[in-house]
Amino acid sequence: MKLLRFVLRLALVLPLILFGLFCVGLVYPFIRPASRAWLNRTWSRALMAACGLRVSFKGQPRLSGPVLMVANHVSWIDIFVLNSARATSFVAKSEIRKWPVIGWLVAGAGTLFIERGQRHAVHAMGESMQARFKLGDAVGLFPEGTTTEGFDLLPFHASLFEPARSAAVEIQPVALRFMRDGKRDGFAAFVGEESLVANLWRVMGTTGLSVEVVYLPVLEARHPDGSLPTRLELSHQARDAILGVL
Repeated sequence: MKLLRFVLRLALVLPLILFGLFCVGLVYPFIRPASRAWLNRTWSRALMAACGLRVSFKGQPRLSGPVLMVANHVSWIDIFVLNSARATSFVAKSEIRKWPVIGWLVAGAGTLFIERGQRHAVHAMGESMQARFKLGDAVGLFPEGTTTEGFDLLPFHASLFEPARSAAVEIQPVALRFMRDGKRDGFAAFVGEESLVANLWRVMGTTGLSVEVVYLPVLEARHPDGSLPTRLELSHQARDAILGVL
């Protein structure tokens, strides 16, 4: 049954991937940002459904204006789950660009890739994030820097909070709660040395997977006296908020 289920879902996913690549290469350059955002949302929802993943939302996401979405990181699935609510440009490690198919898709959708270990990488990424904020876009950040099984949080890297902090852009923490048959489960997590193909085989071959996306209250951009919080304060506040619902 697992093989049959995987094959049937793959038959749905492959046309979606081809359509996504077509849009990225031949449609996106000629349509308005609002139309690209609509396509991103619609395509992401269709992809998650085709993979057999049910997505539900809680809370009030910021659906307009510049915002930094800060989430825990469990899987390659996370980017598409969050894009299902609002088209978002994610900050991601440059290695993802090299992933077959998924790397091409997320690059075409506006992902901002950071070259880890490069001296000026954080500064360059900050400038790219600021440019997206000026356009009124949402930027997504996984500040743990790697994936976990989703039950706890690693320490947050605070440096990439700086572009939003200095521009007084709203920061919204988001908790991703993965489940299987209605219970919290790390089954879909993409961790360790597992290959992308192996994770796809496991996720697309099973049933009962779901993700609950919890949008938490936006962090205060300024202290009561009008001063800006430090990036370390913001990273701690975001981490505490997410951890509180995991």
